Amino acid sequence: LVKSIDTASNGKEALDKFGSTSYDLILMDIQMPIMNGLIAVEKIRSLESISNAHIPILAITANAMLGDREKCIFAGADDYISKPFQPSALIEKIKTFFQQDGS
Repeated sequence: LVKSIDTASNGKEALDKFGSTSYDLILMDIQMPIMNGLIAVEKIRSLESISNAHIPILAITANAMLGDREKCIFAGADDYISKPFQPSALIEKIKTFFQQDGS
């Protein structure tokens, strides 16, 4: 199954792309310029509430402090991974999103 990957340089660009493209999964870096990832996640969730859609969002951050995971989940991310991470750990987290919905 072929999937395409899209990138955004900042949170505003990520939000703009979300508004014009359909995604299966969003990997959201929390520390981005112009609009940080937490705000972008909140805005995506707000837009989704209008359409009753839900795209899994995995927050990615260099922060691994106590409470960082909770901030990401509170903003609307489905899960969180801190950098640096092993590629296998990222793949396992991604797999869980698609095992949950039967895909």
